[in-house]
Amino acid sequence: MPRDYYEVLGVGRTASADEIKKAYRKLARDHHPDRNPGDKQAEARFKEIQDAYDVLNDQKKKTQYDQFGFAGVQGGNAGPGGGFHWGGGGFPGGGFQGGGFPGGAQIDPETLEELLGGLGGGFGDVFGRRASRGSRGGKNRRPPTPPQVEEHEINVDFMTAARGGRISLQAGDRNIDVKIPAAIEEGKVMRLRGLGPGGADLHLKIHIEPHPFFRREGNNIVLETPVSLSEATLGAKVDVPTLEGAQLAVKIPPGTSSGTRLRLRGKGINGGDQYIEIKVVVPSPKDDRSREIIEEFAKLNPQNPRTGPPWAG
Repeated sequence: MPRDYYEVLGVGRTASADEIKKAYRKLARDHHPDRNPGDKQAEARFKEIQDAYDVLNDQKKKTQYDQFGFAGVQGGNAGPGGGFHWGGGGFPGGGFQGGGFPGGAQIDPETLEELLGGLGGGFGDVFGRRASRGSRGGKNRRPPTPPQVEEHEINVDFMTAARGGRISLQAGDRNIDVKIPAAIEEGKVMRLRGLGPGGADLHLKIHIEPHPFFRREGNNIVLETPVSLSEATLGAKVDVPTLEGAQLAVKIPPGTSSGTRLRLRGKGINGGDQYIEIKVVVPSPKDDRSREIIEEFAKLNPQNPRTGPPWAG
């Protein structure tokens, strides 16, 4: 059983025609599908509002409804399924079909201009003042139909996201090649016009897969590089990989600690830098002699790394 039409419009049974029209205009504006794209609940509410107004705005139908309830208007198009129809193709995004207004109901141009004029898409040119100009020789424009949109999330491997490349996707019943621009970032949305099923636009949200050893920070990349205790203490040269696939020799200064970063300028993404983040790997003494050497080294090179906050008293 549908809701009471007076309840739908939020008016009392003694409401005047102007009060009914005013309530209808406000509700129709708020719940119109063009203001709530993709909201099925708003679409259903809009149909319910239109059904109620079609009856309460028609004095004959209103009298029958007041006397007999829904049974009094069952012969017409009121009630669930009557809906709001647009002759000649339908509201963009609303899912309404042709066939005119239910029960032949008509709405004056002023009402339509107030209801639809603020929604954009050229409605002001179809109804009201501009429509009257069109009758004097001007050209009326139909509101453009917004394209359908297919939204998907896709995974892109680290190197393709960094350097750019192409990936293949299944869109409906066909395969498409998508060009991934270099330096694309996590969460970005690519908009591909007309490449979805049925000519819909594709919106692709990018997720970048992690790399086994590179880490990205904007257009910079970080490579954690393990070095031995002797390399960190005495200094050394180590070969490190880059995004380009080449190996570069990097000089480790004597006394380098874990966490130190060394920069390779221009070796990151799209002109960014590559940072070598040092990780000192400390061995365990294998015998007494090794332990003695380390103890002797500590005596000759006294060190207290725990200075300053939070260790300072």
